[in-house]
Amino acid sequence: MNQIFSVQGMTCGHCEKAVTTAIKLLDPQAVVSIDRIQNRVEVDTEQPREAVAEAIREEGYNVAP
Repeated sequence: MNQIFSVQGMTCGHCEKAVTTAIKLLDPQAVVSIDRIQNRVEVDTEQPREAVAEAIREEGYNVAP
């Protein structure tokens, strides 16, 4: 299932890696695509949306509702 998140606070490649790693820990099969300029994280996963959002939040980023 493809999910799109608006994530504030990603400013560099390290931020992208942190978000990707957090999602992959939740679902190793997830496909993650990040567009930092647009504050957009696209995730193809079977995990519930709220679980993915929480994984991103735990890395210190704001996820828009």
